[in-house]
Amino acid sequence: MSTSTNFQRARSEEQRAARRRAILDATAEMLTEMPVAQVTLNELSRRSGLAKSNVLRYFESREDVLLELLADAFREFTAELDGVLAEAADGAPPAERADRIAASLARALVERPVLCDLISAQAAVLERNVSPQVAARYKRAAVAAATAVAGRIAAHLPELGEADAFRFVAAAIMVTGAVWTHAHPSAAMLAAYEADPSLAVLRLDFDDTLRDTLAVLLSGLLARGARAAR
Repeated sequence: MSTSTNFQRARSEEQRAARRRAILDATAEMLTEMPVAQVTLNELSRRSGLAKSNVLRYFESREDVLLELLADAFREFTAELDGVLAEAADGAPPAERADRIAASLARALVERPVLCDLISAQAAVLERNVSPQVAARYKRAAVAAATAVAGRIAAHLPELGEADAFRFVAAAIMVTGAVWTHAHPSAAMLAAYEADPSLAVLRLDFDDTLRDTLAVLLSGLLARGARAAR
């Protein structure tokens, strides 16, 4: 039965929202099975039960869908941080709290591979095929989420201050994307590492590299802030 011939346009805002949610849910399911780079509009339309032209009634592109999923995933990540940070920061001196917070954030990100994969594709891929309107909508959501995470970090590490907490979150997002990409090399790179073990020094472990880099970033901002306050 053809999805295009049986398509009924959503008439109300509730119907449109339900149709958009079905498309997002189908894409989220795909991301549990494949990386962002393999998600195609054709496969998405098949799984959502809509012709590609009908998917494009609700999202202007594949990238539009993925950016909305990224915003959703980051909001979910933010909502779960309070317990993680409270446990990490309980009663320790500032430098130790910084290390614990960085480690806890890294662990929380490691547990969310889909979020990390979406972050890694954000600037180079997902933001390249959207309209200014979609770009602005996504960036507003991203700023709100980053501000919320920064506020939670500043609450548990007040010595850092809100401005540096936001700087840390912005840098942490960029680091997460970069480390994820380098920690998931191509088949050619894997073959090169196997053929010449001396090259393996360049292969990054995502968990360890993310944790260590976030700790350096947070500790550096904390130390710089302490020097400036003298």
